[in-house]
Amino acid sequence: MNNLTALFYSMTIDRALSGIRTRVPDFCGMKAGDRVLDVCCGTGAQAFCYARRGIIAWGIDLDFGMIEFAERRKRRLGLNSTNFQRASATHLPFRDACFDHASISMGLHEKKGTSRDRIVSEMRRVVKKDGTLVIVDYRAPYPMDAHGRAVRLLEQMAGQAHYQCFREFISDGGLGPLLGRHGLEQEKREDVGRVPISILKVRNS
Repeated sequence: MNNLTALFYSMTIDRALSGIRTRVPDFCGMKAGDRVLDVCCGTGAQAFCYARRGIIAWGIDLDFGMIEFAERRKRRLGLNSTNFQRASATHLPFRDACFDHASISMGLHEKKGTSRDRIVSEMRRVVKKDGTLVIVDYRAPYPMDAHGRAVRLLEQMAGQAHYQCFREFISDGGLGPLLGRHGLEQEKREDVGRVPISILKVRNS
C-alpha cells in the first residue's frame, strides 16, 4: 500500500473503529506501564490509543506504507512510548514472553487459515503466561441482517482474495474454532452494537 491508501484507511476504517479502539484497554484491564504488542497495526491507531493511557506500545505491520504513516503520526502526536516496525505477523521479531498483552483488530479474517493459526501461535509465544490476547473481529455465526449484508458487501469491494479469506473465516466458524485449536477459551466477550464484530479477551494459559 502507498501513503494515499494509508491516509484513506485512517479517514475511513480508523474512524469507524474508533469507539472499539478506545474500549479495548479498559475491556482487557490494561494499565499504565504494561507492554502491549498490536499485530497488523495498520496506521497505528490502536497503539496510539494505548500510548495515551501510559501503556508502552509496539506495532508491527508488513506494509511499508502503513508503518511510514504510523511513524509520521507518532512524531506529530509526540507519543514517544510507541514503537513501530515492519514485520510479519506469522514471524514476530520478539523474544518469548516479553509482552503483557497482544492485540489484533480486524486482521485475522483477512488471512488464510494456516496464517491465522500461525499468528495466534506467535501472539501466544510473545505474551507472558497469564497475560492476555485481545482479538477484535467478525463474529460467527455471521448474521445476514441489513448490517451483516452491508459489511459483507464492503468485504467484497476489498477484492477477490480478501473476500475469499473473509468467506473462509466465516465458514470455518470464526474465532471460536480457531481459539479451540490452540487450547484457548474466551475469558470475556463484548459484541459491538449492530455491526457483526466482537471484542474477545483471551487468557494466555
